[in-house]
Amino acid sequence: MTNLYVDIHVLQTVPAANINRDDTGSPKTALYGGVTRARVSSQSWKHVMRENFKADPEALAGVRSKSIAKVLVAKIQELAPEQSEEAAWKKAEAIFAAAKIKLDKEHQTGALLMVSRGQLTQLAQYALANDTYDKKAVKSLLTGNQSLDLALFGRMVADNPELNVEAAAQVAHALSTHEIVPEFDYFTAMDDYQKEDTTGAAMLGTVEFNSATLYRYANLNVPELVANVGSSAAVSGALAYIKSFLLSMPTGKQNTFANKTLPNYVLVTLREDTPVNLVSAFEQPIQSKSGYVAPSVQALENEYQATQQFVDQPLTTLVLSKFDSQVGTQVADLEALLAQVAEQLKQVIPDENSND
Repeated sequence: MTNLYVDIHVLQTVPAANINRDDTGSPKTALYGGVTRARVSSQSWKHVMRENFKADPEALAGVRSKSIAKVLVAKIQELAPEQSEEAAWKKAEAIFAAAKIKLDKEHQTGALLMVSRGQLTQLAQYALANDTYDKKAVKSLLTGNQSLDLALFGRMVADNPELNVEAAAQVAHALSTHEIVPEFDYFTAMDDYQKEDTTGAAMLGTVEFNSATLYRYANLNVPELVANVGSSAAVSGALAYIKSFLLSMPTGKQNTFANKTLPNYVLVTLREDTPVNLVSAFEQPIQSKSGYVAPSVQALENEYQATQQFVDQPLTTLVLSKFDSQVGTQVADLEALLAQVAEQLKQVIPDENSND
């Protein structure tokens, strides 16, 4: 199939929050355009998206762990309860040896390893059905039947690069469209039992926070997704990815700040030439004393139009916004947005049942 990329641009205002912390507990930041911006790492956003996938009844999420051998042992015993733990471990160790993945003395891999639940089941079935294990067969089981998160975010296996999975999606670090100034909350807590016998607080401390209008960007390589999960699952997988990216929020300090908001503006394009991150719209930080969202929308749409002198016209440009848009086709709600994306994808993704 031809190249096809889905670009997802989001403007989302977040109140006082600390949703992604650094090693000191401070909200992550980045210097961009000469000023300090609020930043939310791509890893934290992909993590919460994977958590959303785990709740899906279609089992869109795999298992990522250094103890994946232990998970395989449990699956072997689940399928064959008569297997002793010692026998199950011998089979699991032999499977990993055939896959050229090293296990340490605690039966752990050297790094986190992501394996889909379908792959785990097939590996356990193969282990039970055979006494010796073919390396090519094990490799095939570990690269087929991918879960959506594995297909989207990829897998690197240092011990055996043949088991690597190319990621079909990219997620950028979210940045505020404007300069932020760090603030600190001084908090205290009273002791309910001793409050009448003592003065002062039983606990006190500070927590750093900021508020920001974030520009968020992600893209999807549709042919790569098709290669990873197949044509029949690619459309639903793409829609799940888009929806999860739009509605998810990293959970750092969420109980403290209750900062779960929804996007103010969404721009989705389908392109055949190249993905385009529009963060350049905010290299010159937005300045305002009456809100950042509206001027950020204007700056983003201006940048979208300016990029047209460098790239091909998108196949489709869709906008979901609380504001009137000057680009693309404005849709009424998220359901309509996803329906139009699905319609476009079905026209491009080949039918697995076709003989063409």
